[in-house]
Amino acid sequence: MVSRANSRSSLTTLTLLTMLWAGNVATQLAAEQPNILFIMIDDLGWMDLNCQGSPQFTTPNIDRLAKQGMRFTDAYAAAPVCSPTRAAAVTGLAPGRVKVTNHLPDRWQFYNGNKTMGPGKSLNYLPTHYETVAETLQQAGYATAFIGKWHLMGSYRSEQERKYLPEKQGFDLNIGGCGMGGPGTFFAPYKIPNMEQGKAGDYLPDTMAGKAVDYIRSQSKKKQPFFLCLWHYTVHYPIQAPDHLLRKQSGDQKPTPQQHYQAMVEGMDIAVGRVLESLDTTGIAENTLVVFTSDNGNLAGYSSAKPLKHAKGYLSEGGIRVPLIIRYPGVVKPGSESSEPVITMDFVPTFLEAAKSKYDPKRYDGVSLFPELTGNGQLNRDAIYFHYPHFAFHGDNKMGSVIRSGDYKYIQYYGGHAPVLYNLRSDIGEQHDLRQQQPGRARKLQAKLQAWLKETDAQFPRPYAEMPEKDLPGKKQ
Repeated sequence: MVSRANSRSSLTTLTLLTMLWAGNVATQLAAEQPNILFIMIDDLGWMDLNCQGSPQFTTPNIDRLAKQGMRFTDAYAAAPVCSPTRAAAVTGLAPGRVKVTNHLPDRWQFYNGNKTMGPGKSLNYLPTHYETVAETLQQAGYATAFIGKWHLMGSYRSEQERKYLPEKQGFDLNIGGCGMGGPGTFFAPYKIPNMEQGKAGDYLPDTMAGKAVDYIRSQSKKKQPFFLCLWHYTVHYPIQAPDHLLRKQSGDQKPTPQQHYQAMVEGMDIAVGRVLESLDTTGIAENTLVVFTSDNGNLAGYSSAKPLKHAKGYLSEGGIRVPLIIRYPGVVKPGSESSEPVITMDFVPTFLEAAKSKYDPKRYDGVSLFPELTGNGQLNRDAIYFHYPHFAFHGDNKMGSVIRSGDYKYIQYYGGHAPVLYNLRSDIGEQHDLRQQQPGRARKLQAKLQAWLKETDAQFPRPYAEMPEKDLPGKKQ
């Protein structure tokens, strides 16, 4: 017979064991959900890092990140300009599907110099009915924060547009995310409306890094995993860097535009290094998935994407192929490299799989990169697609749509321009059109591209003369 005291003792022991078990389970579940640090640089070209093969750039922190993770050689931004790529990055959907297809706001000044073709219909904001990855991760138990450039709303001036801010689309904290495409200046006092102006001499990449470090230190003391988007305004125009970095590049001579840019890239690397170091000093680096990438190709005139063709705003490789490094300790082999074509929409399903969040793969235009990251399979697709029915800010590009399948890239241009077909493995610089030599392949890729454009309800360029002036901001000439 068990005594009442022994029964009480057994019950107490059982209760303690249950509490310990529950605590261990909670800890285990938290450990299974990594922190996610998503770093996006603005206008960083494919050849703008030392680890990409450009010795004129000083990027030791990002080079070290590449040695610790996987570097993708064939990674693509969802568009050749910023806003569409950013929409794709938070929704996992193609820009043509969400109808955010140009840098915001699209405006008449991009088309007045041509006066033949106007743009496809697009929105000047990211609609709130699309569930962002931040909203989904909130439901999975994550704290969420946004620091930097958002550029998914037309401006910051009207109360109505404020519903498109990051804090309205799943982010608990927003510092600096607004409608601005560029910061105006990278030195304090800053002109960004929803962050502190800073003190004289402050440099924006350092300020943003400091905010990110503060957030990481705060969250590291909690059991809750975090999702942090650090989307730097750098290295966007105006090309500015601190004097000590300029002197490193030019000595006593006046810096060239290229040296200004090289100094700015080094400043970006230093800022990124501070944030990565904070993961180490807080002891959470081993349980943090880090993504480092860019929103489109480089700004022409300050750096070169060679051997790639063209730069930001073009559907050539220089406009859409971008750096991508992913570090995930225990999952990604350090120093590994992938030539698998991947695209911005892939980040959302990748983050959700890392977070152990159930999702329907058919819901997204991207796919999880885990098979490639782990080496345990292949990605479930045979092509990636692009749709850019606009002129960029420089007005020098051709409007078009693209399919890349395997080594082949087919570009369908609008406005009377002939399509082209390239083999990127043998012709990364897109110099030799193979459409005449391989008409069967060209027709097959064209058919697949047309089917995708129809499925996404893509909007196509319109005759300039038929467009009402009210369709775009500014004045139609």
